[in-house]
Amino acid sequence: MYVSPQQQMEDRADFARAGIRRGQPVVFASTTQGIVSLTHNASQSLFKLSEIYDRISWGAVGRYNEFEALRQAGIRYTDTRGYAYERSDVTARGLANMYARTLGELFLSGAKPFEVEIGVAEVGDTPDDDRLYQITFDGTLLEHHGLLVLGGNAPDLHLQIQQALPASSRELDETIRIIREQLGTTGSHVELALLDRDPHTLRGSHRAFRRLDPQAL
Repeated sequence: MYVSPQQQMEDRADFARAGIRRGQPVVFASTTQGIVSLTHNASQSLFKLSEIYDRISWGAVGRYNEFEALRQAGIRYTDTRGYAYERSDVTARGLANMYARTLGELFLSGAKPFEVEIGVAEVGDTPDDDRLYQITFDGTLLEHHGLLVLGGNAPDLHLQIQQALPASSRELDETIRIIREQLGTTGSHVELALLDRDPHTLRGSHRAFRRLDPQAL
């Protein structure tokens, strides 16, 4: 039975989207204190949010084994680049481009496309300097400003959160409260992390990523 190349690509895209829709959304948002990331996660050890490098964090929706392999590949990429050049040469844009190439190749020629969507964040000196990138299952790379939502219902959820959040001067606690309300996440089944804007002053460290206790907020 003949299937046109266009139909094959459409079938592969539908397959990947179906897997991503089954996952819980992941949200990144710029605040005065840094970039917060949040998702519903009942597991205490299988994380969907992670540190990648000094000022770079990562989040994913989809099949855990697939996005965990991509997370580890991202850490190897940034560590190698930071060792070979300078730590300041490691950027979210470079990491996002690597993910875009990898997912694009898998979508076109892999046994099956990865059922994943990746978010990469890099905290800047001010919210305007923050970088947020979305990499889709087919390797499409998109840049966002101030807010990034991953998942099957991302466009609608993005609009709801954007309308509920202040346009500027977002405070961390208020931003977390609004995002949790929009996601409908309650109790302890929340994975929450922050890229601190000035970790050296706060903790004497160049590593901006830290996990937050949702029960303490």
